[in-house]
Amino acid sequence: MPDTKLPVLSYEELLEVESDEFTWPTFDENTASSLCYTSGTTGNPKGVLYSHRSTVLHTFAMALPTMLSASEREAILPVVPMFHVNAWGIPYVTAMTGMKLVMPGPGLDGASLTDLMNAENVTIAAGVPTVWLGLLNHWREHSASVPSMHTVVIGGSAPNRPMIDAFQSDFGIDVLHAWGMTEMSPIGTVCRLKPSMLDASENERHTFQLKQGRAVFGVEMKIVGEDGSELPHDGTAFGELKVRGPWVCSSYFELEESDAHDADGWFATGDVVTIDPDGYVNITDRSKDVIKSGGEWISSIEIENVASSHPDIAQAAVIGVPDEKWTERPLLIVVPKPGCQPRKENVLEFFDGKVAKWWIPDDVVVVDTLPLGATGKVQKKISAFHSLGGRNDFGGTAGDPAG
Repeated sequence: MPDTKLPVLSYEELLEVESDEFTWPTFDENTASSLCYTSGTTGNPKGVLYSHRSTVLHTFAMALPTMLSASEREAILPVVPMFHVNAWGIPYVTAMTGMKLVMPGPGLDGASLTDLMNAENVTIAAGVPTVWLGLLNHWREHSASVPSMHTVVIGGSAPNRPMIDAFQSDFGIDVLHAWGMTEMSPIGTVCRLKPSMLDASENERHTFQLKQGRAVFGVEMKIVGEDGSELPHDGTAFGELKVRGPWVCSSYFELEESDAHDADGWFATGDVVTIDPDGYVNITDRSKDVIKSGGEWISSIEIENVASSHPDIAQAAVIGVPDEKWTERPLLIVVPKPGCQPRKENVLEFFDGKVAKWWIPDDVVVVDTLPLGATGKVQKKISAFHSLGGRNDFGGTAGDPAG
């Protein structure tokens, strides 16, 4: 034990006094197994209580070929904290299938992850885009790579096209885009290309890979309009996504009422989406992040994806700011790539032909970093607070809030 004044106990000493014998208990499969809380990026964190049944069924789905294709031949590194939906449920998959589990430890920088991946011959890694951005930057700057790795799973928030291009074109690593929520244990969709899409052009394939993918077996999905009516899966109609299934929560822990759950078992995700005829879900925004300008909706996610593909921009976030004429207008907040100094005019011109003209942000703010939550998601409420309170002239950085 290290010298410390803290009231700590030795893990090894605690184990030493216990018996090596363990009798596995017998209990109902609906008994509670674990409790996780939502990230709270759009509201107060809420508890989601999982049962043994829901967790085992979710693990089966995660292990399927369409998801992780788990087996003893693979070694997976989840760069995801255990409090984040039990590290996306990956530790359960490794126990079920014999897949090697590599835990990341405290070093989450590109150099540390690269050394660990190579030392353990990692074949699959899973994490949020901010982690992979740091890894890719390290690989480029130091001519590094992980030859054993063939798949990277990206979740938490959507990857942008430059990130997908870098992994697949520069390093020969397949990108598996997955989507889910704490309320879903978390897996909901996975984006694997159908065989008929493999011969499509690179641009067409990437268009599909930017989507959240198709529902995994066991998850039902529908989209509804503002009046609650069900909308067609034609790739055009968009509304709020609702889901249900054996590992989708039916209520929040110790909350008697929830507007997100209905009597038929459907859970309202808060995501605004389209679903195309092939079943691919495309999230256009969170319902609380949609910018309502002149009576029309603007997708902050689509603007962020375009901005992130700019050669001088590393990260981007879009928020709605009050406007006397249009109610709201989009404001773009960007983090430049190292050594780059993007200019406002150049960035706004970059949007021409990529989004509708009235979607193009009115202004841009440059910041050193974007505030991230514990799960790696950009905290837009904090971004808005600092950006609106700080300097709004392009080329400066957002300072302390004015009040």
